[in-house]
Formats: sequence, structure tokens, C-alpha cells
Amino acid sequence: MSAAEKILPGHAKYARLFTPLDLGHTVIKNRSIMGSMHTGLEELPDGFERMAAYYAERAAGGVGMIITGGIAPNPEGGMTVKDADGAELFAASKLQNDKEVAGHAIVTKAVHDAAPDCKFVMQILHMGPLAYNDLAVAPSPVKSRIGAFAPAELDEAGIEKQIADHANCAAMAKKAGYDGVEIIGSAGYLLSTFLVKKTNQRTDKWGGSYENRMRFPLEVAERCREAVGDDFIIVFRIAAMDMLQGGMSWHEVAELARELEKVGVSMISTHFTWHESAVPTIATMVPRAAFTSVTGRVRQEVSIPVITSNRINTPEVAETVLADGEADLVSMARPMLADSQFMAKAAEDRADEINTCIACNQACLDHTFGGKTTSCLVNPRACHETLLTYEPTQAAKTIAVIGAGPAGLAYATVAAERGHKVTLFDAADEIGGQFNLAKLVPGKEEFYETLRYYGKMIEKLGIELKLNTRAEADMLSDFEHVVVATGISPRVPDIEGINHEKAVSYVDVLKGNKPVGKRVAIMGAGGIGFDVADTISHDGLSGALDKAVFAKEWGVDFDNHPRGGVTGVEPEVASADREIFLMQRKETNVGKGLGKTTGWTHRLTLQRRGVKMMNAIDYRKIDDAGLHITANGQPDILDVDTVIICAGQEPLRDLYDTLESNGVSVELVGGAYEAAELDAKAAIKQASEMAAAI
Repeated sequence: MSAAEKILPGHAKYARLFTPLDLGHTVIKNRSIMGSMHTGLEELPDGFERMAAYYAERAAGGVGMIITGGIAPNPEGGMTVKDADGAELFAASKLQNDKEVAGHAIVTKAVHDAAPDCKFVMQILHMGPLAYNDLAVAPSPVKSRIGAFAPAELDEAGIEKQIADHANCAAMAKKAGYDGVEIIGSAGYLLSTFLVKKTNQRTDKWGGSYENRMRFPLEVAERCREAVGDDFIIVFRIAAMDMLQGGMSWHEVAELARELEKVGVSMISTHFTWHESAVPTIATMVPRAAFTSVTGRVRQEVSIPVITSNRINTPEVAETVLADGEADLVSMARPMLADSQFMAKAAEDRADEINTCIACNQACLDHTFGGKTTSCLVNPRACHETLLTYEPTQAAKTIAVIGAGPAGLAYATVAAERGHKVTLFDAADEIGGQFNLAKLVPGKEEFYETLRYYGKMIEKLGIELKLNTRAEADMLSDFEHVVVATGISPRVPDIEGINHEKAVSYVDVLKGNKPVGKRVAIMGAGGIGFDVADTISHDGLSGALDKAVFAKEWGVDFDNHPRGGVTGVEPEVASADREIFLMQRKETNVGKGLGKTTGWTHRLTLQRRGVKMMNAIDYRKIDDAGLHITANGQPDILDVDTVIICAGQEPLRDLYDTLESNGVSVELVGGAYEAAELDAKAAIKQASEMAAAI
């Protein structure tokens, strides 16, 4: 028996996940897919080399199939990066000719060298009205609510060009060494805009009836099959529930799936949104595997394999989805960012060592849609594999890490992984620091997984953990290096009455240490202020824990599947019986600084619960009458029972100052280094980079 055929304990535990899938002309070794995620590497001058390292590491980690980030079939379909003279600079995000084939071949070779049995599929992404260039095209000149440009309406010749360019792109992908392509027909990109009436207002053979509206995506799929032959994987991604008012009906989704099978598609991948939808589908507030039942319905309509996705982040969840017959394969994009060895650890029954995706979106999708290179909050090496490496140290040191919050945990585990002898101190009785507050916020329960992971790594790497221990300078003399990750202290604003009994800290509120009245003012509308407002306005079970609660809160009908899954369904808000004022000193709109891809969900949730958001507020004093403020230049008194203080943080760096003055080798990291905003992403990244360098 070869090493590849060895039966590992996880193969029995996750029997369906590790069952091969025979497509006739090829076999996918297991039922896991690393789903498509645009990384920003596609647009970089060294993008091919960095993509090669990124994908190869995940191929070696045991995933059955990888689907790349979106690659445009022509300039009008994607992001065009040009120099001052208008000449195209980078072509990693486009595949149209032999020159570009050579670049992509670097990536395919790296993946197949790392894991010859991993199938590598390139996503063909024509962004249509969402394209980042002024050449954008669509079936009708309907500007997307989130698009940068109004698209030009395609004429007959233009439609033929787009079909031919898709087929050419598929042929070029095969020439570059890919095992297949995925054609994306969802999300508000070009192919999906032909399917929906509001974006396809044509009256010719490409519009009007649903048969006509299907014509373009079916022609694209059929021509791609003709271009690549029968021994090549073609995946087609459909919006199985597009979350649009007036979107596709269930019968239209089912008919499209059946017709795609007829024209030779190998597999159907189910997607669940357009980017402009007002329903979250991948944020941490979304229940795990929330949409797989929709995939299950699609699966009943066709005989080809069907892929499901969205908020599947553990092998246990993936196994359950497969066991319930809701999919043939499970796509996990962000979980493979968080841990490139996800499947290898599952195979060896080491799921407790998986660095689990918490669906925060802070370093992945927020970066992607903000024009930055994608990474991962819990794994800053993601997409930076050639830049951030954890090489074994040649000179092991004894290191004391003071503080077991996100920064301290990241530093301690990376340093120990490299071979340093690490002792981790914390004054609390558990690891986690500010993560222990975050996990208490409804919809952020995934933070428990990060703490489980770090706890396991402390054990596995032999880190000496000293909880309930407040480290003092004289305790650290035997260490060769000290890292101070003592975090922050909540800032106490200097206003009259700040010690009044109505005033309470956000820490006491989240921990449940202090009662909260029926009329509440929250001072500070940053991330913590929103978390507090969410917590105290929430009534009942978190939607992240219960699909029925989520469906009611966001107006989704999974059972009856009206058009888009949402048409005619009113959200039912389960809010606590409180009047809440969420305020900030800044003149900008409340919530403007929240994450690009999830901030809108938090703002909309609180608006639906009746939370009053106020900006440009000057806080004057707190007394028996309530909170005295100045708003719009006018004095006012908010008659509230409770004033929750979320006024920022101060770094805790006294220990660092003492050690530095004593000449100790010491570094400052995390909130103790920069406390202006609590930022676990920055803290973990900084700590990991510092631990990689020592």
C-alpha cells in the first residue's frame, strides 16, 4: 500500500468527506474543494510566483480540488491595470493569449508538483457591470448599485465576442495546465445579469422569456465544452438562491441546472447571493451550512455532481452536509486561507489542530473589495507565503511572553514552532484576552474556535503556560528575551459624573457583571460600541446558532423559495425591549469605519431594532437626570438609566517601560503597542512577523 493509499484515522471518521469522486475521465481524490477567492495577487507584478506558492501549499495540504480566484476572459471582463501610457501592465487576472498562458503555467506546475492528485481548476470570471474598468458591458445598460461604471449594452456582435472569449479562455486554461475551469454565472457578474429581468431588459432572442434569458450562459457553457473536449472539468456556478427582490424563482434555478447538464457541464456549484443583496451569506452572523438545503434541492434535479458552499468551516460540518445528501462536494474557500493543512489534519484525526475560519472577513473579503492583497486574520501567512516564513531557528532562546491575548498567543505559538523555548504569562484564569469578550457577542461565537486552536497549540508545542500570574519585572531576569503583549485598558473619559452609578464599562456589560436599564446611551460607536449595541438590543438565540432565527431576521424563506428566496418576505426583528442611543464624537456617519463587507449588516441590524445613531456629539456630564450632551450645537439631556462607556482604549505598557529602562531585551506588541482601535488582525500579523524574525 502506497503512502497515498494509507487509511488514516480521519478517513473513517469523515468517511464521506474522504470518498473519491469518479467523473469518468478523471477522479477527484476526496470531496473537498478550496473554493474560488480572488486574492489581489492576480494583479501584482510578481503575482504568478506568489500564487504558485499560495496554491501549492494548499494542494500539499490534501484538498481534493482547488478553484482559483477569478480570471477574466478579456479586458472588459475584469480589472485592467495600466501604465501612464495606457498599456496593460499585469495580466495575471486575465487569460486570453499564449503570453498569459506562460504565466499561468508557473502556477499549475507548482500545484501539480506539490500534489499530482489535486485537481486545479481556473475560474473564468467576467464581471460584467461590476468590472473595474470603463469597458464594462452587460445585456442592458443597467448600472449596478455597487458598480463603478455604467455598462454598455451588448449588441449581437458583442454577445458573440463574449461567448467566443469565454471559449478561448477555457482553451487557454487547458493549454496552461489546468485540469478544468469554473464558469461563474452568479453574484451579479455578466452571465447572471442575463438571467434576471431587472438587469436583462432586452426584447431580442437574448431577453424576454426565461428560455431566451438562459440562452447566453448556456451558449457560453456549450462553447467552452466544444473548445476543451470531453476530458476536461467544467464547473458552472449558479445563484441557487440569489437573495434579490424579484430574483430567480426556484423553477428557473432548477431549469437552468437541468439545461446546463444537457450542454455538457461536469458539475454544478451553488452560490447564494448577488454582491448587492441585502442579506448576509458569509459573515460570522450566518449559521454554519445555512444554505446547503438549497443545494440539496438542486441536487435532486440533475445527475451530475453538485457542490455546496458558504459557512462550512470544520470537517464535522462538511461530513454532516455530505451525509445528509445535500451535496456531492463541499467548497471551503476561507477555511483554506485560515489553515492550508485543513484536510491533512482532518485525515489524521487532528481536527482540534485546525486553525478555524471565524468568518470575520476582515483580512480576506474586506481586503479584496478594498483593493488590497487578501490575507487572513487568524493566519497572516495566507497569500504571503513567500514573504512570511516560519523557518526553524538556528539559535533557540528562552522567551517570556506577557499576555495571552491575540498578539501574545500568536507570538508564543510562532516562536515555539520555530524552536524557541517559550513561557506565556497571563493574569487571567484563561487565555484569550479581548477574544473572551468578542465571543460573548451574538453572532461572534466562532471566536471560541480560535481559542480552542491556540489552547491546542500551546499544548502541542510545549509552551509553558502560567495563568493567574501577573508578571513583574523581577520575575523575568532568567529569560533571554521578553515580549510584552499586555494589551489595553478601557479609556475613561474625563467628564463630570463619570463615576456616577449610571456609568458602566463595556467590559462589565459584555461579561454580565452590571445590570443594563431600559433606556441606554452608548458613548462610542466604533466596533466595540456596535458589539455592545448588538448585544443589549438582541433578544433570544443568535442567528449564527440557529438557521430559523437567521431566516426570520433577514427575511429569507428557505422552505418555499420565492423569487430570490426573499421576495415578499419581511424580516422579523427579535429585539430587546430597550431604547438605545449609539453615539460618537466624530462628524462622520456612524459605523463608517466598520468592515467593508460586513459593516452594512451591523448598521442595518441596529436600524431595524430601532437603535438611534447620533454623530457629532459632545458629552458634558452624567448625573441623576441622565447623559448631558450637545448635539448639533444644542444642549440636550438623554433621560437614560445606563450609560455604557465605549470610549476607546489605553495601552498597558508600564512593564515594557520598566524592562526597557533596565536594559532588558524586550519588544512591545499588539494593543500594548497601538491601542487606538482594537484590531486583532493587526495584532496577530505584527506578532507573527516579529516571532518569525527573532
